[in-house]
Amino acid sequence: MLVTCTVSAQELTLESSDSLTRAERIERRGITNLKNRFIPKGHIITGAAISYSTHLNENYTFAVIENIESKGYNFRVSPMVAYAISDNMALGVRGAYSRSNLTIDAAELKFGDEETGTEITVDQYKAVQHTYTVSAIWRQYIPLGKSQRFAIFNEISLGAGGTQAIFAADQPIRGTFEEGYTLSLGVSPGLMAFATNHVAIEVNVGVMGISYTDLKQVHNQVSEGHRRSSSMNFNVNLLSIGVGVSFYL
Repeated sequence: MLVTCTVSAQELTLESSDSLTRAERIERRGITNLKNRFIPKGHIITGAAISYSTHLNENYTFAVIENIESKGYNFRVSPMVAYAISDNMALGVRGAYSRSNLTIDAAELKFGDEETGTEITVDQYKAVQHTYTVSAIWRQYIPLGKSQRFAIFNEISLGAGGTQAIFAADQPIRGTFEEGYTLSLGVSPGLMAFATNHVAIEVNVGVMGISYTDLKQVHNQVSEGHRRSSSMNFNVNLLSIGVGVSFYL
């Protein structure tokens, strides 16, 4: 008696794939090489990202806001230190401090025509705000193939911080003091490239975040206000792109 057994190539492929470990299946994709020790265990990682911008408006018009006379600046610094607890994986702490200053000498907001429209005038308005945050971070590096220079990484952060702001306007001055705290959970993937053996340039962008904010206001040192807010986003914010320098020691 002759018995013929036929096994298709697809069945052999499935059986072969099922016998592989998870790491082997990921490596078979060819995108990354998990055996590549891009950041060896024991490395200390430190670095910072700094940004600064200014603006000056002289008789400027934006949409329905006319005759804008204003000036201001924004400053932000974010230092980071981490330790590679295993190959291509690190735990650490990131801090962030930002300060903004805005002075509006004059601005007019107009709706409708001159006879029946509405006009709102802002005169001698000033706002100063600063925030600070401390976050615990976890980083996973994914080298691009066998490259020792280029990699992508994902940074997950859990942070808490505070904010303070002062708003003042008019003569005599009417002012509002605001303070509060923020809790946040964020995910920031990025790209990095080693410029030397110990210095790397990083570019990252926040694509997901969950935050909770609690603010208290005191207006003219008399009346009080309170605001609580929470937010969740899963979109790419091009304004949150950050560029920094890291040192791998």
